[in-house]
Amino acid sequence: MGVIIPKFHLHLDILCVPVSWESRGGGALCNCLPYSRRTSRVLKARMSVPKSGRRLVRPNEHAILDNDGLYDPECDHEGRFKARQCNQTSVCWCVNSVGVRRTDKGDQSLRCDEVVRTHHILIDLRHRATDRAFNHSDLDTELRRLFRERYQLHPTFLTAVHYEEPTIQIELRQNASQKVPGDVDIADAAYYFERDIKGESLFAGPGGLDMRVRGEPLHVERTLIYYLDEKPPQFSMKRLTAGLIAVIVVVVVALVAGLVVLVITNRRKSGKYKKVEIKELGELRNEPSL
Repeated sequence: MGVIIPKFHLHLDILCVPVSWESRGGGALCNCLPYSRRTSRVLKARMSVPKSGRRLVRPNEHAILDNDGLYDPECDHEGRFKARQCNQTSVCWCVNSVGVRRTDKGDQSLRCDEVVRTHHILIDLRHRATDRAFNHSDLDTELRRLFRERYQLHPTFLTAVHYEEPTIQIELRQNASQKVPGDVDIADAAYYFERDIKGESLFAGPGGLDMRVRGEPLHVERTLIYYLDEKPPQFSMKRLTAGLIAVIVVVVVALVAGLVVLVITNRRKSGKYKKVEIKELGELRNEPSL
């Protein structure tokens, strides 16, 4: 059986997605829903312009990673993520339009006034070691073709491909004002790409994504996706990164060690002075009186 390609309905922002990763009575289930609203539905199902450059870019300080994994999302009547998610528990948090947590977790009194749109996505990949580095121009061409043909993303929204062996970075940008009916959302393209890379393709049919650059296989070992929203996330200090926490611990330990050394040194010096004073006083007492 050949690969089942998602069917896009002309003039309608609808995608027919074959749900092949989950058994449905021995056959594949095809859900037709607005493509830009796909992420929350797929997640729920699983639970029941600058030129390309060679130099890598650093994620924006407000970019967030999805470190929470799968949860059972709450969706509105149009299939979009609701601003507040609780995973059917008493613990809640606010999410962006991709469904990624952008606040600390709280109780059910937590207020999430709006779903903040994700407008910039940085996909950071590390490929398996090869005999020689890929040609940047060839890599750029192949990735742009992949997102255009397989994920139906308009070329305008893939703004850059950066490469420094073994790291590949793909930048997707899409403001709300740029997106018109019929355009695939960058969040959906990134999600389908991530599933393909991890061997969990959402496309029906045998096999998965076979990426090649000039005939050479491109095997990805690590994938990180950074999401930048139109408004900064709202995390407190308790969400410090492990690296920053480690630095703080090292500094504190160094300060404490320095204070301990200083106290011990002062005590030793003080003890020496006292011994000298006692010795001198003893000598004075032992001297014969005139």
